[in-house]
Amino acid sequence: MEQVLDTPLTRLTGVRHPVVQTGMGWVAGPRLVSAVANAGGLGILASATMTLDQLATAIEEVRSRTDAPFGVNLRADASDAGDRIDLLIRNRVKVASFALAPRQELIAKLKDAGIVVIPSVGARRHAEKVAAWGADAVLVQGGEGGGHTGAVATTLLLPQVVDAVDIPVIAAGGFFDGRGLAAALAYGAAGVAMGTRFLLTKDSSVPDAVKQTYLGTSETVVTRQVDGMPHRVLRTPLVNGLEQSGRVSGLIRAVRNAAKFRRVSGMSWPGMIRDGLAMRHGKELTWSQVLMAANTPMLLKAAMVDGRPDLGVMASGQVVALIDDLPSCEELIDGIVTQAAGVLRGLGANLAG
Repeated sequence: MEQVLDTPLTRLTGVRHPVVQTGMGWVAGPRLVSAVANAGGLGILASATMTLDQLATAIEEVRSRTDAPFGVNLRADASDAGDRIDLLIRNRVKVASFALAPRQELIAKLKDAGIVVIPSVGARRHAEKVAAWGADAVLVQGGEGGGHTGAVATTLLLPQVVDAVDIPVIAAGGFFDGRGLAAALAYGAAGVAMGTRFLLTKDSSVPDAVKQTYLGTSETVVTRQVDGMPHRVLRTPLVNGLEQSGRVSGLIRAVRNAAKFRRVSGMSWPGMIRDGLAMRHGKELTWSQVLMAANTPMLLKAAMVDGRPDLGVMASGQVVALIDDLPSCEELIDGIVTQAAGVLRGLGANLAG
């Protein structure tokens, strides 16, 4: 019999299991998202590296692969965020997730259309803000997580947020098995979100050579040399070289990558400048940091799409050191939920004793 863990997250989104696959750029495409959805989890399509037309095509492809609910991750500060939200509404996508807090009016527009809004946050005050603005749930990532990350561990950040808001909280950063899901539920979370663990599955479209690099590497590093902000990635010779590079060479590389990303994304230079202005607004970012942000999509693409880990960076959570296999999404989610249910039953038995 299939194990069932009924939580506020499963009830809110309509998925069978309280397990979320995060919206990883170049990784969370239709193939992975539909596999997660069919396995009963919440798959999140990454749209930041897609044009609007590419996103529309990707949504159609997910729809052709699954009837289960899924979500789309959006950049709240993108110049065409309004158009993307209209696309989600027209296609009746179940969940809209955000890497940065969306404006209050965008949350209201999505909710009015029946779309569940789940921003990602890295601090208690940010969770309180989006909850006050009407967000349906919040995803909280601790410092163990891959990609852009903070310094506070999940075990410290999660209980702060659970105590601060009255909406479902999804825990991210350091999760990979059923024991972690049981622990998150014990903290008061409604489920867990995982990136690195889903990247390392059979259903992930990441090239096999890159997956083997992940499986053979146990050390991560938080660096600012990718895009000027703290970014957890695998420690590789390329990353070591970036760490040792000077400001001038870094900016030259960023300009070149900005030009490459403009061609790949179809964005105009004015559009990229508008997005840069949006990134700076309300944040303590220098123009150098904004310019360096162009490094992220192209350096990730080199590894995740082109299969060249020697030429790109690989975002990774610290859990990479504990992963040694490539299951299917169905095998992974079933195993996590079954193990979590067993842990919870065991705890109940101990209490009864």
